[in-house]
Amino acid sequence: MIYTKIRILFALLLVSCISIACLRAQDPADKIIGIYYVKDDQSPEEAKIKIYKTTAGTYAGRMVWVKNPTFKDGTPKRDIMNPDPEKRNTPADQIQMLSHFRYDAAKKEWVDGTIYDPVHGKTYKCKMWFNGDKILKIRGYVGIPAFGRTMTWTKE
Repeated sequence: MIYTKIRILFALLLVSCISIACLRAQDPADKIIGIYYVKDDQSPEEAKIKIYKTTAGTYAGRMVWVKNPTFKDGTPKRDIMNPDPEKRNTPADQIQMLSHFRYDAAKKEWVDGTIYDPVHGKTYKCKMWFNGDKILKIRGYVGIPAFGRTMTWTKE
């Protein structure tokens, strides 16, 4: 009877240690992985962006939902402003928005990436950081971060 209790206690202790080790092993850079709700003050669109880790180990993001996927006449919204003619037929809810981000642990920021603006067909340098656990700040800019603007995305 006492040996059974010791075995149960040992098993619980082992499971606890493994759980703690797994939590510590999680890469802090992966905190950014998830789906974000986007409502930009400068655009009437509402969307959701999925940020994921690429096979190259960088971070990227694409639209997975738009509130209004069609125009008033019923035709589907597409990436018609894209400078690459082959991408102009991409549905609005599949547009690649973020590319090539790497995590800077010292600054706790995702840097050296780009953000695509499908309204104007332009791509900008970009960096991202968290303000709390669920608020992601996105700074798109030309040249240096001082010449840009910041958006706020909310993690679901």
